[in-house]
Amino acid sequence: MIHYKTLEEIEILKENAILVSKTLAEVGKAVVPGVKTKTLDKLAEEYIRDNGAVPGFLGYDGFPGTLCLSVNDVIVHGFPSDYELKEGDIISVDCGTIYKGYFGDSAYTFPVGEVDEETALLLKTTEESLYLGAAQAIDGNRIGDIGNAVQQHCEAQGFSVVREMVGHGIGKDMHEDPMVPNYGKPGTGKKLREGMVICVEPMINAGVKEVYIQDNNWGVATEDGKKSAHFEFTIAVKKGKPQILTTFDYINKLKNKN
Repeated sequence: MIHYKTLEEIEILKENAILVSKTLAEVGKAVVPGVKTKTLDKLAEEYIRDNGAVPGFLGYDGFPGTLCLSVNDVIVHGFPSDYELKEGDIISVDCGTIYKGYFGDSAYTFPVGEVDEETALLLKTTEESLYLGAAQAIDGNRIGDIGNAVQQHCEAQGFSVVREMVGHGIGKDMHEDPMVPNYGKPGTGKKLREGMVICVEPMINAGVKEVYIQDNNWGVATEDGKKSAHFEFTIAVKKGKPQILTTFDYINKLKNKN
């Protein structure tokens, strides 16, 4: 069942998306070698609460953190922990909020210091595929158009697309219909209509597409131990051009300062 959003609801979802965007940038400032991932989690929780919202992930189905913090071969749903980031690591920071009764959800994968060439290409390609997928989120297109744009771009670089985890609708619930895979055929799947608000979130592996669930029953990791990148936008489907509610501008300003 798809819940179509009014302009007023989209505005509240945008407020959530902007807060998540700012939170990701705040966390990004602290992503340096030697920092514990649980320190990043605490920082995010304080920032979200200081801005009048509550963490969307904390306690969700029993999840123990404000952030999903997934390092290197962990694709998504990594727990905050005592792990200290190391030079050359990458970390997917997935963040959610609840504000005015609606959810926000976005993710960004940060390099920790300098990373090798393959890892840099993985991050670049995955982020590019997010924008390519998002561009397809227009009224009259289909879900398969989004997934195909992501898949074609990433596989052309020799990377693989995770099948088990997908994007989703968002609103008063964090995960709503429709599901939004990062693979597919053009012109197939659910038709996109104005009023849909969806999360497009490429999860792309440097090696094989196969995954396994870690012992904590949450973390999803690559079968071959190679790295994985994850980026996510919240998007309102519109006629002619999508309305991307998330922005990476705050993170990009941070990069430019460095």
